[in-house]
Amino acid sequence: MPNQQTYRTAFLVLIGLLLCCFFINISLGSVSIPLHGVFDSVFGNSTNESWGYIIQNYRLPKAITAILVGSGLGVSGLLMQTLFRNPLAGPFVLGISSGASLGVALVILGSGLFGGAFAVLLISKWSVVIAASLGSFLVLLSVLLVSSRVRDTMAILIIGLMFASITGAIVGVLSYFSSAEQLQRYVFWGFGSLGNLSWLELGVFASIYGVGLVLSLASIKALNTLLLGDNYAKSLGLNLKRSRLFIILATSLLAGTITAFAGPIAFIGLAIPHLTRLVFNTSNHKILLPAVVLLGGIIMLICDTIAQIPNSDYTLPINAITSLVGAPIVIWLLVRKRNLMF
Repeated sequence: MPNQQTYRTAFLVLIGLLLCCFFINISLGSVSIPLHGVFDSVFGNSTNESWGYIIQNYRLPKAITAILVGSGLGVSGLLMQTLFRNPLAGPFVLGISSGASLGVALVILGSGLFGGAFAVLLISKWSVVIAASLGSFLVLLSVLLVSSRVRDTMAILIIGLMFASITGAIVGVLSYFSSAEQLQRYVFWGFGSLGNLSWLELGVFASIYGVGLVLSLASIKALNTLLLGDNYAKSLGLNLKRSRLFIILATSLLAGTITAFAGPIAFIGLAIPHLTRLVFNTSNHKILLPAVVLLGGIIMLICDTIAQIPNSDYTLPINAITSLVGAPIVIWLLVRKRNLMF
């Protein structure tokens, strides 16, 4: 088992990698900007107005969004995998992403079925964010109400999957009555995007993300106890209902907000916790949670750098890149290590 000095070294390496990936991500794009220009623009000393404008208004918010999305989904996946003690659990197993998708579908596709009332909502830039937030919140509320009457943790997982099936069916009906243009807009939202947020939207996103992260940090002791099993956790004095509520609420705030602002992002929430366990070889959440935050941000920055295709005007769907880049790495690591720490 690694000692504290090894962990400190690993964290310093991850912080260094995160900073490197952050500045490289900002420097690359359709317009290549040298690193010294990036440093000058980030710290407010830029002498090139066009570089400064590109970085301050587009690339810097996008890079920060990538870090928040990667770390938030990684933490959400870690919480769900620990709560359900299931290596295949991800941040969206409770139906949060499906609820957000339903909210967006009602706005984008609903006008084809219900008429012009929903089409008016599309005028607002915040309409999709608000719709996704409301959808994920309503599904969360439904899951919490049902789970309050359920004692078995695995039953909550099944309930979440059932809600996801229901919302998926409703989206399917809406899609059937929608036009090609509406379907295209909905599909593009489903690809995910990191580059559409203004500083105001990013501020709202970061605030809700911060609340979710604080709740996650407050749940570290409960998460470590839950690894021992529900019965043993009870014998140690853990309030299972309250702990489950905090963990589910933290996951919902993180995953729901990310889906609302950036769309559904695949792979990250499922894979980052496993990568972190393999790298750090521990199940202690005092180590895992901050490591997941760093590693999630690094992987998301790398995926975004690949997706934006340096020196090209084309941008690939971030959802596709996260899976294409990350899945083979995880398969290789798992085959090599053969240990999920569960």
